[in-house]
Parts: sequence; structure tokens; C-alpha cells
Amino acid sequence: MHIAIIGAGISGLLSALELLEQGCSVSIFDQQSAGKAASWAGGGILSPMYPWRYPQAVNDLAKHGKTLYQSWNTKLLPISGTDFEIHETGMLIFDRDDFDIGLHYAEKHNEPMQYCEHLKQQQLQQINPRVSAQLQEAIYFPQIANVRNPRLLKSIITYLKLHPKVQFHENIWIDRFQIQSERINAIQASNGQRFEAEQFVIATGAWSEHWSQQLNLSIPVEPVQGQMLLFKGPENWLPTMCMNDVMYLIPRKDGHIVCGSSMSHLGFDKRPSIQTQQNIYKASLAMAPELANFPVVKQWAGLRPSSPSGIPYIGQMPNLDNLWANFGHYRNGLCMGPASAQLLRQLMLQQPTLTDPAVYAPALQLLPQAVSA
Repeated sequence: MHIAIIGAGISGLLSALELLEQGCSVSIFDQQSAGKAASWAGGGILSPMYPWRYPQAVNDLAKHGKTLYQSWNTKLLPISGTDFEIHETGMLIFDRDDFDIGLHYAEKHNEPMQYCEHLKQQQLQQINPRVSAQLQEAIYFPQIANVRNPRLLKSIITYLKLHPKVQFHENIWIDRFQIQSERINAIQASNGQRFEAEQFVIATGAWSEHWSQQLNLSIPVEPVQGQMLLFKGPENWLPTMCMNDVMYLIPRKDGHIVCGSSMSHLGFDKRPSIQTQQNIYKASLAMAPELANFPVVKQWAGLRPSSPSGIPYIGQMPNLDNLWANFGHYRNGLCMGPASAQLLRQLMLQQPTLTDPAVYAPALQLLPQAVSA
């Protein structure tokens, strides 16, 4: 089976991996270089930041992220030569209002990876001596890891480009489906090029609303900008991830520390705001004051694909036999990505599914003009 995947972010790339494992051939299309949008820009925490604040459907996919990435890394590393750098640092959360629900979450939802303990100041300083003395207690999740998403993407893209059953088409804008008798025959690029396949997957992230008009469907996905800072400290300087008031610090093995993140509804504008960057800087120092001694080596913004509840759309698109969705992951695309791709593959190939797919089905509404017509 030949499958065309529109979108080469983490959702599209992992979907390609899953389908290749089943013997399919894949063509991957992206409007820019592969893996350069939201997937590259995020922090790479392999858990929703506060799992209890999200619908269960988000956690039902996210809980598989760490183990599936570990499996993919083992398979891809010998071929790609790039380690994902899955870093099991654990996570400290300082938001006191979340302590009680956080402490009971793992047992209540049978998610051992979300086990946590309540630390007072002395224990807190032992686990992470970089934490501000103003932060006197935390809940600590020892099993939460992060993945270095630029390296993750580099590894997957390298592997896919070496694979004999993959064709890559970068810097090409696919803007139309050619539809006949409730099936897509081909996709068409803005330069007029036409590409045929048997099945088609939309994995276009924040740009997915683009398809609304042609499909006569309301696709309620919009871009939400998130800004980040990157400090460079000594290797292994910050022992754990830290989170307070939705701001986070994520240590990489080489001493880089990713700090974020904001939320702004600015359309497709990716220009960082100085005020927002100052807010992130202040919030970072409030958690780890000694960060002030290290340089900020990079700052950037990415566009998250916001869906109404943060639950992604995964499954067959309405009214078309061979069009599939894997988009709308909002803030959790990286941690939901491997299980989302697995679920999509299972649905496309009519295999048993890892979770009930009904909650992710793209049961999208017809556009008003289509109804009135």
C-alpha cells in the first residue's frame, strides 16, 4: 500500500515509521524542511505538564510516549547515528494547589510512571540543590523523562531518507485534494505538481484548518504561539526538570537548559516578543536563581496546533474513504506522538487498537455554507 503523508512534523514522521514497519511505502510532503515547525520548537517533556489538568484521552496516549521512544531509539540509532537523548531527570512541581491531586494521580489512574512523592525543603535541596530557597516544598516525579526533540527529529528524518520505501518532498505546499466518488485520487501542489497514492494522511499541525473549505468541514485547529529560551550551563548542572505556574526548566545532558513557555494567540506570527522573553527569564530565575550566571544562547517561538480540548483528531476523515487525520495535539504532540501514530496505523490497517479510538475520531461538523446549500 502506498500512503501519502502531508506534514513532516513529529506526527507525520512517526506515522511514516509505523506504516513502514507494516510493509507500506510512504511519500512525505512538507511546506518547509522536515521537522522544523512545532515539533522542533517544543521542550520534549514525555508527559503532559500537569496530567490531571487534561482529558483522560490525552493521558491515554501520552503514557506510552517514553517506552515507545525508547524502542524507536534502539531501532533507529544504529542506522541514523543520532541518539534521541531520552533523559530521565524526573520532574519537580512547585504549584501547591496541585500537590494533593498530583500525589494521588498515579494510583487513581493506574499510571505508575506518574508516581510522585512530597518533598520538604531539606529533601528538595538534596534532589536539586539549584532550586531557589524560596521554594520550600514540591512534589517529585522521579520517572518523568524528556527527549531532545531536535535530535529525535534528526534521527527519524535520517532513517526515513535512507529507507528504500520512502520518498521525501520538502519545501512543497500541498494545497488541494483531487476528489472523485468520495475518494481522493491525488494531491496537488501549489506549483501544479500532482501526486497519486492509495491512502492519504493529514498531519499538518497548526495549518490543518487550511483543509476546511475544500472538505466543507469545520476543522477547529488554530496556531498558539509558545516562546522559549535556551541557557548554556555546565554539563549536568540542573539535576531535574522543574515546573511552577506552567513555566518549566528542562535540562539537557550537555548543560543546555530549555526554559518556557508562553501562550499567545497571534495567528501564524512566530516572532518572539521581548516582554514575553523577559517573563520567561524572570520565571526561570525564580526557580533556579543561579541561571543568571549563564548566557542565553538562543530564543525562539513555535506554533502549537490547538484543538478545542487538546484531544487530537486521529482516524478516518468524514465522507472520504481514503483520507485520515493525525493532527490537533496542542501542547502534547511529542509525548502523544508515538501512540497517536500507532493508533492511526492500527485504524488504517484494520488492526486491534491500543485504546478506544472513538474519542479521537474526527467527527467534524459541516461548514455552515455547506449545510445551507
